[in-house]
This record gives sequence, C-alpha cells and structure tokens, in this order.
Amino acid sequence: MATDEHKPSDVSPVTDRILQAVGVHEEFAALARPARGLRLLDARHRVLAEFPRAAQGTHGYPGTSMFDQPGLERVLREALDRTPECALRGGAEVTGVVPEGDGPVRVAYRDDRGEHVVRAAAVLGCDGAGSVTRDAIGAGWEDLRFEETWTVIDVRTSLPVRCWEGVDQICDPDRPGTFMRVGEDRYRWEFRLPDGAELDQARLRLLVAPWVDLVPGADFEVVRRARYTFRARIADRWRRGRVFLLGDAAHLTPPFIGQGLCAGLRDAYNLTWQLARILRQGGDERLLDTYQSERKPHARHMIRLAIAMGWAMTGGQDGAAALRRGALNAAVRVPGLTRLAARDLSPALTAGPLVRRRFRVGGRDPVGRLCPQPWVSAAGRRGRLDDLLGDSFAVLTAVPLSPWLRAVADDLGARTVLVTGLGDDGGLAGLLRAAGADAVLLRPDRVVMDLVPAGGHDFDGRAGWASLLHTIRATGPSRRTP
Repeated sequence: MATDEHKPSDVSPVTDRILQAVGVHEEFAALARPARGLRLLDARHRVLAEFPRAAQGTHGYPGTSMFDQPGLERVLREALDRTPECALRGGAEVTGVVPEGDGPVRVAYRDDRGEHVVRAAAVLGCDGAGSVTRDAIGAGWEDLRFEETWTVIDVRTSLPVRCWEGVDQICDPDRPGTFMRVGEDRYRWEFRLPDGAELDQARLRLLVAPWVDLVPGADFEVVRRARYTFRARIADRWRRGRVFLLGDAAHLTPPFIGQGLCAGLRDAYNLTWQLARILRQGGDERLLDTYQSERKPHARHMIRLAIAMGWAMTGGQDGAAALRRGALNAAVRVPGLTRLAARDLSPALTAGPLVRRRFRVGGRDPVGRLCPQPWVSAAGRRGRLDDLLGDSFAVLTAVPLSPWLRAVADDLGARTVLVTGLGDDGGLAGLLRAAGADAVLLRPDRVVMDLVPAGGHDFDGRAGWASLLHTIRATGPSRRTP
C-alpha cells in the first residue's frame, strides 16, 4: 500500500469506535485534534451554513477529529507487529491474486529477496484505485460522474491564522477551496485552479489571504504540494469466493465530506467479524454475501453526499449548476435544517440476513444502525460500552429475558446486559423506550440486528427469530435449540 508522506485526514466517531475495538484508540487520541465541524462559505467568505459537530457524541467520541494519516498508519503497523498471530511484510509488491476454486487463494508478490507465492484462506484487497485484486475478481468501475483536479498544499507556520477550528468549504464556482487546521502549527488548503495555472508564490499569497497575511520572508513553509484528480466511482462487484475488495479498491469518493478513510475502515469492520467466525467455526460461505449487500449501498450514499457537496462548492459540471446553487442558498436558511443534517451522515444498513428491518408503526427504529456507546459502570469499573461487551453478540435488555430469548442469547454466545443501573444517565433505556422495545440484539460490529417489541413474551414474530437464529447458526456450530 502506497502512503502519502504528509497526508492529513479526518475521522468520524464511528471510526474512533473501530480503532477502540482493535485497541489503538489511546494512541490515536494522542495524534488527533477534535474539530468543530463544517462551514459552507460564499465567494466573499460569508457563512452560508454551519454544520457543527458535538464535542462528545453518542458514540463516545468527538463528532469529528483531524489527524495526520501516516501517524495512524504507523500506530496500526505497530499494533500488528505486537500481535503474535500476524506477520507484517513491508516493502513488498503483490503481482497477482488467483482464486483457486473453492480452495485457498494464491498470492504472488516480489520483494528485495525475489519472487514469492503464498496461499491464503482469504484475501482482503485494500490496494487502492489501481487495485490488482479488483482485476483478479473481474470487477469494473461504475462511474458516478464527478471528476475534478485540485491542488493540495500542507503548510507549517507560526503566523496568526484566522481559523474557526473546523473545515471551511468555499462555494465559489470560480475559485472553490477547502481549508482546515490539522495540527498545532499545521494547516491544509485545497484549491481548484484554472486549467494550466501554476501555484506560484503570488497566486498562493492571493489564495490564502482570507486566512493569513503572507508577506515575503514570513514563516510559511509548504511541506507538501500535490495535484489530485478526485473521482466518484464504485466497483460493480466486491467479492469472488474468498477474495474481497475494501477501501479505494471498492469505491472512490471526492474528499468534500472527509469520509474516504472512514469508509474503508467500516468496510473492514463489517467484513472481518463474519469472516473470522467462518474461518474459525466452518460456517456457511453465503453469509459473506452480506458484505457487499450492506456496504455497497452505504458507500454509494456517502459518495453521493460528497458529490452534492462538490457541486455546491464548484457550481457543478452541467447546465443545472446555477439552479443547484440557488437551491443550496435557500435550503441552508430553513430553520433547523443544518442542525438536522449535522447529526449523522450514515443511513441505516439495508435489510438482509443480518439486519432484520421490517415495517413498524410508531417508535424510532434503531435496526441497521450503530448502537450508541455511553460510558457505563459494571463490576466496580467504569468504561465505554463496547469494552464491556467485548467482541461477541450482545443483548441489551430492559427486562429479564424470556426463556426463548435466553436460549437465543446462549446459542449465540451473546453477552446479556440489563440497561438499568449502568450509570449511563438512562441513555440506553431511553433508546429502548423510543423504539418501543424490551431488548435489542447487537452484532459484534455493534449494529442493531433486531429488536424485541415491548411485551415480547407474546411476540408473534418468534418464528422470525427462529429463522434469524438459523441464519446466525450458519456462522458456527449450534449448542442448543430454543
């Protein structure tokens, strides 16, 4: 995997939870800086809309954080190196990925010692836009019709910079741009320059003038300068046998809502808990089909949001651009709309074997969404909910479990947690009440898989739970039958 030496990025609280699950959230917190959110500015840098992010959201982390991506990659590599089950081979180039029927996958690679071949039970291709793995499974790109070339600069300076501690997006078709503070003395600007234009010192001084007064000889070090072509694409298939696509190998998004890296980590978290159970317990391979059916619609949604933001910033690339700008100007003035839009970018996962969404009248349906993660107290200790639950299925309940639900929990090896008395200010109990539920079943990736309606001892959908349990049993040997 190629790494850009100085690439800054941002993460959502969902990504923080994933890093927590792999045990590196404390190291990451030392690298990251919470940000206030996103602002849309007009050509004169007047605020059109502001999308604030909470200092502490429902997932137990800041609403968004800025960090230097190579720092996170270093933390992850060090964590792998400390894991005895893992062998990290750097400085290697994969030259071929060949699925061998229903058996192992053959992977050819070269390093400074020559050519090598390994056989793997599964291959997760996180090898970027030019993916060898994507070619190996015969996948092609679906073009979502957005392509622009931007110039990116990262700067270190001790000069006073006018910064609101969030991300600025300049909605100006003639001179669109992005600005963010990344670290203590580190800033990033992104600009779409006219065709053929070079970013010389005079142009740079003009472009950054709204934020910093740049005079000759001032402390303003450009530590990185690059031109990127931002594209919006999604692979038409994400799997062949035990070979999978993740991250930029599966989807390319413009950076305007900052979800590229986050989407790749969510791909991995969605897939790996299922794959681990199958490899360890000999489950049904068809369960792995849920990876594409769940993640692809979600990735498509995030890409379309990024495209919409790009259109707002640049005026779009067709005759309807002026109409879209007018609609944006009107929409951001609707009371409460920007606050609503700032809550959560992620839609619920689509219904399937591991997400039992169904028509319900009344209540807020949490199924297909991540369960909130409050701080809780248990066994004399205080910590985040995910640490209490571990990496298994879990049942959060407001009432004692009925015999049939107890049998389901036991069969899954699920941790059962009574939500009363957790010291979480009643948030989890409130979640159940708002959903009209006695209990919810959580997957290992903390997605709400299904719920038991209030009064569930008379639940007429018990047959559906039996079917659900049958599906889950496909991931491993059954121990008992409810």
